Amino acid sequence: MGQESQDFRHLMGEVEPLRRGQGRADPGHKRRGPSEAQLARRRDAEAVGEESNFLSDEFVEPLGAWDPLAYRGDGIQTGVMDRLRQGGYAPQAQLHLIKVPLERCRRELFGFIRDAEAHDLRCLLIVHGRGSRDDGPANLRRAYLDKWLRQFASVQAFASAQPPHGGLGATYVLLRKSERARAANRERQQKRRG
Repeated sequence: MGQESQDFRHLMGEVEPLRRGQGRADPGHKRRGPSEAQLARRRDAEAVGEESNFLSDEFVEPLGAWDPLAYRGDGIQTGVMDRLRQGGYAPQAQLHLIKVPLERCRRELFGFIRDAEAHDLRCLLIVHGRGSRDDGPANLRRAYLDKWLRQFASVQAFASAQPPHGGLGATYVLLRKSERARAANRERQQKRRG
């Protein structure tokens, strides 16, 4: 035994080192679960998060395996929609929902769109799968996606993606420009005009 080890033992006295696999000094100590206050805070946080998610979970009819998704909001020019359909806007963020259960899709889509709004993103790509049967789970996911995207005020248009981005198994989403992005755009235009 080295000098350091002897000094340590002298200072520590009768302390016994823990053996491997022994996690606690008191073997009779039982781990307690969360307190009632912690459970109440967790329930409150989950309830608030769910209340803010306004996406409907009502039944929808599945889409056909070969039906494209498409939506053009009021005031959106056909040229903008054509450019979106052709993949003319580069996706700035992607969400993958293949084989994800519907309730989780609902939560993830809501958070994804909210994050995109907060970061002033304009074009998104959602990969959801297509399936080969009209009544398959991928087509039900697509049907819900079609319904949910229409419920966001910030979604101006969406269309099925081009083959390099997933074809009918993915959707381009065009969001409304935020006020910050509009102001920055006006400023750039004014500087250019002189």
